[in-house]
Amino acid sequence: MKRNFVDLWDISPEEGWLILQDALNIKRGLEGEKYLEGKNIALYFTKPSTRTRVSFEVAIAQLGGRAIFLQESNLQLSRGEDIKDTARTLSRYIQGLIIRTDAHKKLEEFALYSDIPVINALTDTAHPCQILSDIFTLYETFGEDLQRVKIAYVGDGNNVCNTWLVGAGLFGLKLFVATPKGYEPSSFYYQAGEDLCKVTGGSLYLTTNPVEAVKEAHVVYTDVWVSMNQDRKEEKLEALKPYQLRAELLIHARPDVKVMHCLPARKGEEIEEEVFEAHADFIFTQAENRLHAQKALLKFLFTQR
Repeated sequence: MKRNFVDLWDISPEEGWLILQDALNIKRGLEGEKYLEGKNIALYFTKPSTRTRVSFEVAIAQLGGRAIFLQESNLQLSRGEDIKDTARTLSRYIQGLIIRTDAHKKLEEFALYSDIPVINALTDTAHPCQILSDIFTLYETFGEDLQRVKIAYVGDGNNVCNTWLVGAGLFGLKLFVATPKGYEPSSFYYQAGEDLCKVTGGSLYLTTNPVEAVKEAHVVYTDVWVSMNQDRKEEKLEALKPYQLRAELLIHARPDVKVMHCLPARKGEEIEEEVFEAHADFIFTQAENRLHAQKALLKFLFTQR
């Protein structure tokens, strides 16, 4: 039976922990099987990408598969072909499809009409591969204490923030989210996270006060304030200024706080350059872990019976 990874709730908490442990074994060199031997996996991207594209292409190759990069402008989709027709066609050629696109509904339609696993590599609503990898980074760092760690997300309530709500619920984590009024995360994703928290023991807190969110936090996370295809509106940038990750804000966190950023960073906007550079080693470990977590995810999706 095919498994999709459109949102984080497409895996169970038990499956999530299994993927994290596999990622750790893969990173440590304890796991090296070619789970994608003989398989062709397509990457259909409508948006620019550095980490997502390269990490997936390397992951596929290291697992024995072949990556085929598809730019929308080179497909008949750009000339008006129905998504469902493209999905049904590609299902006859390839064994998996990784999609990075603007509208979440496009991805859902691909998943509905494809006979092969479909993976969300970013939409305007969710970024599950990023958050799965980020939680792996924290699992690698904190081990079994992870569920006692306070995680603060500060900034825009965007696709990454939405997915953090679900990730905290899926893995039973303690998450504080600070966003300005009018820039909150999706209520739908918040409710999905809350529902999962009831099962796993996680907790979600929403606030407009960044100091409250980062107080005694073990981890502080941020993302760009203006996502791809969004207009840079002065009103939004002004509202987000108090949420910049700067030394004066982080002084309220634990002295050994870990700072995370999913990249690319707009230094001087959502994060001070000095703060970024002080935590650069951890941020780029976070980036590296996209490779290991996605290899574990691909193993999971393509070894299901």
